[in-house]
Amino acid sequence: MKENIIKVIADAMLEKKGQDVVSLDLRNIGTAISDHFIVCSADSTTNVLSIADNVEFRVGELLGRKTVRTQGRENAFWIILDYADVVVHVFLTPYRAFYRLEDLWADADRTEFSDVQ
Repeated sequence: MKENIIKVIADAMLEKKGQDVVSLDLRNIGTAISDHFIVCSADSTTNVLSIADNVEFRVGELLGRKTVRTQGRENAFWIILDYADVVVHVFLTPYRAFYRLEDLWADADRTEFSDVQ
């Protein structure tokens, strides 16, 4: 079931031109706050908002799930969509490079997604 939500989220990100889409499996890391992170970036705040909106729409439409909480829409530099077991991070590209979230969780199993199949 988790793989299903991750695929839906990754597809929704790619559909709106999310860049460098990566999921991190945090289940084997004892200090993690969720089971998975899925991360992408975009080059404009408009695109960050569009990606976050599409993720919420697709997850709701296809899986009937809503976010537990969201954060970051007010400036759209880094939007977090919390589905409890999966946390989505949509970054403005320079912010992703600055915060280096994937490096903080370097021990996690990593899966990269692209729209080139």
